[in-house]
Amino acid sequence: MKILGIGNAIVDVICKVKDDFLSKNNLTKSTMKLVDEIEFKKLLSNLKIEETISGGSIANSIVGLSQLGNKVGFIGKVNNDELGIKYEDGLKKENVEYFYSKKKEELPTGTCLILITPDSERTMVTFLGTAGKINESDVDVNAIKNSEITFLEGYLWDEGDPKKAFNKAIQNANKVAMSLSDLFCVERHKPHFLDLVKNKLDITFANEQEITSLIDAKDFSEVIAFGKQLGKLMIITRGEKGSIGIDKNDVFECESQKNLKIIDLTGAGDLFAGGFLHGYINGQSTKESLEKGTEMSSKIIQKIGARLN
Repeated sequence: MKILGIGNAIVDVICKVKDDFLSKNNLTKSTMKLVDEIEFKKLLSNLKIEETISGGSIANSIVGLSQLGNKVGFIGKVNNDELGIKYEDGLKKENVEYFYSKKKEELPTGTCLILITPDSERTMVTFLGTAGKINESDVDVNAIKNSEITFLEGYLWDEGDPKKAFNKAIQNANKVAMSLSDLFCVERHKPHFLDLVKNKLDITFANEQEITSLIDAKDFSEVIAFGKQLGKLMIITRGEKGSIGIDKNDVFECESQKNLKIIDLTGAGDLFAGGFLHGYINGQSTKESLEKGTEMSSKIIQKIGARLN
């Protein structure tokens, strides 16, 4: 298998909102907030649902990789409930091998409210449900050993069982890639993430905000210096400024595509990572892989949701 993703198995519920909905509900635009089931249902009760799709950051990348013809798999925890069944079916339809046997759990399958404002930015409110309870026994060691790369998400990292699952995956992986996922996520787990980036990951994906926060950089030149010093592969997306790949001492740049009809930025980073890994795993150069990532993210932001048809 080319790539195995391990992440939060989350069903995305997509809704369009005005900016004042965010301020009224104390939500910070373009970030992800974790809530309990009561708060999640309360928010949802005031909204019109546009679409419900199987999601989760790494799962979106993995589906993109599958659509590009790669043999891929995914591990993520769901309940044996209606959403869990829907989630598994969604992966199977996309030819993703699902290495998880769902069973009755105390908590329901995780859901994420994706709120799209008129500027196409997306703000996420997540009730992790059983997804956040992933543990060591949920991690299939054979699937990891049989994958060229294991791809993890920062969203998954939490003290206790998720951390143990994370460590088990890293210890058994041939190569490890990880996405830092979200600015709040980085700020919550900064020392741990910094240790992972420096000592345990082969490939790190981050956006400019996340990496700047992680290393407390004052400007982007400090990020470049850190990446060179790291001596591994670091991929940074910069929105309209394009993307950068730092591989030991070499820095590669790729411009963003212009004149796109942007509808929804959900999944831009996920599909970028999927496109990049497709190039990387199929022997393309860092520059070519950045271009593939850019192509994939450009496609996804011109439609609603984080999955290409």
